[in-house]
Amino acid sequence: MKHFFSVLIIISFISLPIFAQDVSVEKGKFRVGDNAAWAGVNVDESAWRDITNTSTWTSQGVKCENAFGWYRYHVTIPKSLLDKSDLKETVDFIMGKIDDADEVYLNGKMIGKTGSFPSDPKGYEGKWNTLRQYRVKSNSDLIRWDADNVLAVRVYNAGDPGGMFQGPVIVRVPNTIDNLSISISEGAKGKEQGGSQCVCTLTGQMSATKSGIFTVQVQDPETGKVLAEKSQNVSVNAKKNRTISMPYDNHSMVRIIATFTESKSGLSTTTKYIPKYILTPAAPAEPRFNTTPLYGVRPDSPIHFRFGVSGEKPMKFSSDDLPKGLTLNPDNGALSGSLEEVGSYTFTVKAKNAKGEQTQRFTIRCGSKIALTPPMGWNSWNCWGLSVTQDKVISSSKALIEKGLADYGYCYMNIDDGWEAPKRNDDGTIAVNEKFPSMKELGDWLHSEGLKFGIYSSPGDLTCGGYLGSIDHELQDAESYNSWGVDYLKYDWCGYGRKHRTEPDNKTVASYVRPYLLMERCLRQQPRDIFYSLCQYGMAEVWKWGHAVDANSWRTTGDITDTWESLYDIGFCQQPELYPYAQPGHWNDPDMLIVGKVGWSNNLRDSRLTPDEQYTHISLWTLLASNMLIGCDIAQMDEFTVSLLCNNEVNAVNQDILGKQAQRVVLDGSIQIWSRPLSDGSYAVGIFNVGKDDARVDFKKYFKEMGIGTLKSVRDLWRQQDLSTSDVNYFIPTHGVKYLKIR
Repeated sequence: MKHFFSVLIIISFISLPIFAQDVSVEKGKFRVGDNAAWAGVNVDESAWRDITNTSTWTSQGVKCENAFGWYRYHVTIPKSLLDKSDLKETVDFIMGKIDDADEVYLNGKMIGKTGSFPSDPKGYEGKWNTLRQYRVKSNSDLIRWDADNVLAVRVYNAGDPGGMFQGPVIVRVPNTIDNLSISISEGAKGKEQGGSQCVCTLTGQMSATKSGIFTVQVQDPETGKVLAEKSQNVSVNAKKNRTISMPYDNHSMVRIIATFTESKSGLSTTTKYIPKYILTPAAPAEPRFNTTPLYGVRPDSPIHFRFGVSGEKPMKFSSDDLPKGLTLNPDNGALSGSLEEVGSYTFTVKAKNAKGEQTQRFTIRCGSKIALTPPMGWNSWNCWGLSVTQDKVISSSKALIEKGLADYGYCYMNIDDGWEAPKRNDDGTIAVNEKFPSMKELGDWLHSEGLKFGIYSSPGDLTCGGYLGSIDHELQDAESYNSWGVDYLKYDWCGYGRKHRTEPDNKTVASYVRPYLLMERCLRQQPRDIFYSLCQYGMAEVWKWGHAVDANSWRTTGDITDTWESLYDIGFCQQPELYPYAQPGHWNDPDMLIVGKVGWSNNLRDSRLTPDEQYTHISLWTLLASNMLIGCDIAQMDEFTVSLLCNNEVNAVNQDILGKQAQRVVLDGSIQIWSRPLSDGSYAVGIFNVGKDDARVDFKKYFKEMGIGTLKSVRDLWRQQDLSTSDVNYFIPTHGVKYLKIR
């Protein structure tokens, strides 16, 4: 999670022409450190490892958080680029996007800077989502035509992921048309066509005025049909830009395409944009139960469960056949109490509002097993990092209720690292720092709302963030958790791997099991159920022994970040063989959800995943029967993010009581099909396009491979629509998914 050191990254390149007048740079090397001399021309790079600049350094295994990194490129700039240009004025160095702030040097001299470093007078400012483009005059003595040039890039990263991404770096001698840029963003909501609109801005970068036609289209990517179009005759220069706003239906998959065509030369430039589109239908006004009808608890353990019911508020809850020892809050549907005897307890709950009423048969299995379905909730790390406070947890909990996520089963509110005091109490018990006035009051408040309370620690002396761990105090900490009302423990390996604790050469499974088994025994001595989450990144194939330490879930990978590269690696590359190890009570955990506003600190930003990638993310995680823990700031969730997380049919796959994880049954180039059997005899099927281009997939082509004879029914889970059983040819956008329930 947190590693405080500097990293220097240096890249040597392979030059590849992207366009006739471009040189591109993609692969190279890196090294740990930060030194101003690395901006120079003569640097010994022989000891530095290979890396690519098309994805963040974090996704390539480089840990560099709150620290610096450097990139270097050696590039020969052909003079023929200058000869072919109709402008011949500048050389552009297009660096892609950089997380978070940067300085760029050409042959030892700075040519541009974006954002600011902590040492700057105004302090740190990240610009991770800004495209870097730095310009040098073509007659500058900095440029060595037809000879080796050195580009060096100094990067500061505040919170993973970090580094250069969306490469390759492009060196270009621009034509006239290249001095114009088009940016597209989602503007204020309107009343037309689904209530959304895009704002397309054409900007000139030179004093000379350029005239032409500026056209914006809303296009259906599946059919290629133009749904709407606007064109204007415009003139732009460095002081005068032009904007076109275009309404679009945000409940349909569309692409925004903006093009400027210069009148004099006929040359054009185009920008394409994928706006957020909402597939989940609005919930009905009458009550609808959205949570799993099954709950596991141990005898005499306190029950804290909230019935998730969407619909118009206020709403009243009741039950005429509650088992003895249980109480149902009529105003929020919070179930509390305990059961003494082992057995199955089935009863009926009714939810009623002004629009109608609905009932659900609900079963509590009182026995040795909890977590009969994967946990759903929130964790503080991906948005607040070490800056988490009790007030932020309470405000996030209130937002969970107010935005309706609690109506869909999200209930765990988990505090990650950063709550611990610098020293333990005199009696050895763990103390909280000033950010958390009372853990007991926090737990009591969460339970009154039917929510669950999660906490974080490490089996080492220190946590990832440098706070106190639980080593030598495991039983005391477990007892403290019990007294606070904790329902979930994330137990993070960080700190345990120190030399004086673990004998680093001992790589036996027993050495990995030992600290987790110790805490499990302490947790089981407590008179309450505490979901036990192992966070040790998949070491020693934890999925093969996690159940033996009574873990309810175990991380199968390193930390996820909000990039396609990280999502693809963790989800599609590391999970396919793990399905045999997931079952009710014990779940594989490929890490938290990376949608909404994240930042791993106070610097929150929108997830870098495209809308299509976010649909893929949620679809795959529900197929994997994964923990569904939100990592963003709930209070800042937009309509799109809420719709991703609050689709009752999609969530029902994750919460299916059969508890079978999906298998990858088809791997055909960029097309992957994952299938999961469900308790009602149907199957959830995700058809994923992990390639770089949109695709059309004939599902029937894979029937034999999947063991499908005749389709009796097909349902689109995101749109919640029944589809044809004969026409099964599907359009799937790049990095997108078709998510089906079939019989």
